[in-house]
Amino acid sequence: MQFGQYPAPGHTVAHLSDPHLLAAGERQYGVIDTEVGLALALARIARLDPLPQALVFTGDLADKAEPEAYARLRELVEPIAAEMGAQVIWVMGNHDERATYADALFDEKPGEGEARTQDRVHDVDGLRIISLDTSVPGYHHGEVTDAQLAWLAAELATPAAHGTLLALHHPPIPIPMMPAAEVIELLDQSRLAEVLEGTDVRCILGGHFHYSTYSTFAGIPVSVASATCYTSDPAPLARFVSGVDGHQAMTMVHLYEDRIVHTVVPVDEAPEVSGFPSDVREQVEALSPEDRRELLSRKDSPIYTGEMQVPGMV
Repeated sequence: MQFGQYPAPGHTVAHLSDPHLLAAGERQYGVIDTEVGLALALARIARLDPLPQALVFTGDLADKAEPEAYARLRELVEPIAAEMGAQVIWVMGNHDERATYADALFDEKPGEGEARTQDRVHDVDGLRIISLDTSVPGYHHGEVTDAQLAWLAAELATPAAHGTLLALHHPPIPIPMMPAAEVIELLDQSRLAEVLEGTDVRCILGGHFHYSTYSTFAGIPVSVASATCYTSDPAPLARFVSGVDGHQAMTMVHLYEDRIVHTVVPVDEAPEVSGFPSDVREQVEALSPEDRRELLSRKDSPIYTGEMQVPGMV
């Protein structure tokens, strides 16, 4: 049951980024157990309603591109995704290496994986999700080749039933909160814009920055998910760049016929200071719309004055 004026979303996508998994026993910067944030994120996703139809990981899947790290990534993600009935969509990042990525995640021979960019098209109940490889071998900045642009234009020439999400690692947006990242941004962004303008791309999903941010590109909304490993502090004190062990998050993406809603979801729990137990929903659903508004919207409602006690209310 919907309590408001909008219907349920047509598609739900979980957008995660930058897990930077390492081989067993390794810690990022000697401190971060990168499995922890990913496991927390997956556990939170698994309890959501509605469950996502796809889990999109926008790059930097393995911190050192170790085969063991990719294998562990699949061990953590794929069983949970299967229980949800969700597709898993991987995207190349600057920390990933094409040959190992292709072999470990798609069972392609290393030679084949190294020879080509890792671009793929996925159909999620009529929603097209394109994974675009913006990595540059040996570097951390991003590029899209002429061949990729031609391929992308050909794919987008035919609209999808419910439009397209473009998932890439290097977001094509300004970076005012972390100028250092401009050195490793996506180069020649205008060329990509020319391909995307006028197409059915509804949103661009990115990562790379390790903090959540939003913009537009070629008239298309851009949503950048934070990281599940460590995050970038966008307002550090006397630091040019500051990576911190905190604020890890993912983004839930709900697609409606005429709009998309993005919600930043912290991966870790926080102390609850107010709330209602889950079984209250059934009681609220049983009310008429008028009674529901009187109970939950009116400022002098007995719920807010304390006259009505709800078991389990904090």
